[in-house]
Amino acid sequence: MAKAQLDELDRQLVDLLARDARVSNRRIAAELGVTEGTVRGRIKRLQQDGLISFTAITSFSMAKNSRLAFVSVQAEVENVRAIARQIADISPINAVMITMGQFNILAMCLFDDLDTLVTVASDQILALPGVHHVETSIAVRTMKYDTRLAKITPSDVTE
Repeated sequence: MAKAQLDELDRQLVDLLARDARVSNRRIAAELGVTEGTVRGRIKRLQQDGLISFTAITSFSMAKNSRLAFVSVQAEVENVRAIARQIADISPINAVMITMGQFNILAMCLFDDLDTLVTVASDQILALPGVHHVETSIAVRTMKYDTRLAKITPSDVTE
């Protein structure tokens, strides 16, 4: 897929929506000095291109599984993308990123009990061919969490 081209108007529109997704098209149009039709068309294109979506952001306390864990994975470099896709298919994994450094995959998951985390980390991820080492870190206190940057909820959308 070709990388979407965003102009300054798109960026300003996204910035306004990121601050308040419930803002009216009329207000956006007035603030940006364009017509409501332009705003509607831009929003529709940004949604169709998969660059924005609208959803309710919930707190951790509303999640079925309310504890957050980071699972760091050392995997064979030549198979890192395939392994990351396999990890993404594991429930309750919510996010998977390919990283640089000691670990080349970082997975995030929400869980309620340690047995679930052990099953995911040891029995499922570590058992994957090409995975050499797994370490888990459990969040015990969240000092700052910007929901505009990272929304941690189950998703049906994959790459």
